[in-house]
Amino acid sequence: MLAELACFEQKCHATFPLTEAIYNCTHCGGLIEVRFTEARIDQESLGKLWRERRTSNRMLDQSGVWRYRELLPFDGFDQRAVSLREGNTPLLDAPRAAEYGGLDRLTFKHQGYNPTGSFKDNGMTCGVTQALRLGRKRVACVSTGNTSASMAAYASAAGLDPIVFIPRGNISYGKLAQALEYGARTLQIDANFDQILALVRVLAERAGIYLLNSINPFRIEGQKTIIFEMLDQRDWDPPDWIVLPGGNLGNTSAFGKALRELLQFGFIRKMPRLAVIQAEGAAPFYEFMQTGGEFRSVREPRTLATAIRIGDPVSWPKALYEVTESHGVVEKVSEQEIADAKAIIGRCGIGCEPASAATLAGIRKLTHSGVIRRDADVVAVLTGNVLKDPDYIYQYHTGQLKDPEGRLIEPRFGNQPVVVPNDTDAISKILEG
Repeated sequence: MLAELACFEQKCHATFPLTEAIYNCTHCGGLIEVRFTEARIDQESLGKLWRERRTSNRMLDQSGVWRYRELLPFDGFDQRAVSLREGNTPLLDAPRAAEYGGLDRLTFKHQGYNPTGSFKDNGMTCGVTQALRLGRKRVACVSTGNTSASMAAYASAAGLDPIVFIPRGNISYGKLAQALEYGARTLQIDANFDQILALVRVLAERAGIYLLNSINPFRIEGQKTIIFEMLDQRDWDPPDWIVLPGGNLGNTSAFGKALRELLQFGFIRKMPRLAVIQAEGAAPFYEFMQTGGEFRSVREPRTLATAIRIGDPVSWPKALYEVTESHGVVEKVSEQEIADAKAIIGRCGIGCEPASAATLAGIRKLTHSGVIRRDADVVAVLTGNVLKDPDYIYQYHTGQLKDPEGRLIEPRFGNQPVVVPNDTDAISKILEG
């Protein structure tokens, strides 16, 4: 379909060609989104085509992003898409997590099954493909982990030069290792995520570097396919709630946009409600939704869930619109609640990174407060793989995990390894105990 870039601010409506490398409106400074200018869709035949592509051996069809290319803004350029067979992530039933969360049933959409282990791959395949369309040679991102891993992989696959800027000492080594392995030039800066992003935006403008953080509208286009795939897997039967972690709020923006498009084109008949969960120490969006007025950033965000340790989320205006449109809610959860929820998810045989577990922690609070009914149909999105932050897991289960204030987090669902002698009788006795 024909598309253009458009200012998200309702009072502006400025438009730009798809080939213009902009992240904010040059008229009013508002955020930019992709908007379709022609919307002729045969929902039934398109849904059938997408289902048939699941059995195809073509690269584009095997991608859980490019399979839905008719609703992506590439108009034929998708034949040059940079793909690592992203998407294709499962829906997993989790009875133990449902019981813990106060639900009759809970399903996880696990984005940790992506090539680099997080949802970022859904967006990065589109972002890097756009960099090729623009003829850029260098791409960059600011990252607390997952974005850097994904960008490095896709940029290197495309033959581009990836540059990663990270907060010094505030990144999981599991994620940093990926960026290094995939060949990214990695620069550590003594500042937090939000401060570095402001710096890098100036550098990108000067050096002709294409920025691939979630402020990039093509990242959002890729991430909206998470919802396309989720609902395709459910035969286009939308759940009552979609629950997701809230950091820079790019997924909130992408999910809401996807739902609005699917509703507009007739794929779904109702709009699920979005529930966005933030960590207590990095919850500016939650505080804004509670008090209104002026949006205030958190100057020094603090949480062990590094993927959502963001105090000044650039996508908050879009997120506000999408949460409001879906009659959704925003909640915050403590470090203890995240850690316990993560352990419960692990006992489902699933596992996830800490930020992902904010979803279950938030569900538990929202069911206890009566916001989500026990019999509600709920899908929670797990954004990252369990191996993204292995130190966190070991420290929790051995009683060594401390919150950002230095307080020990109680391992309420801990699984301490046991030291045993090299003696079969002694081991048998322990196993029988």
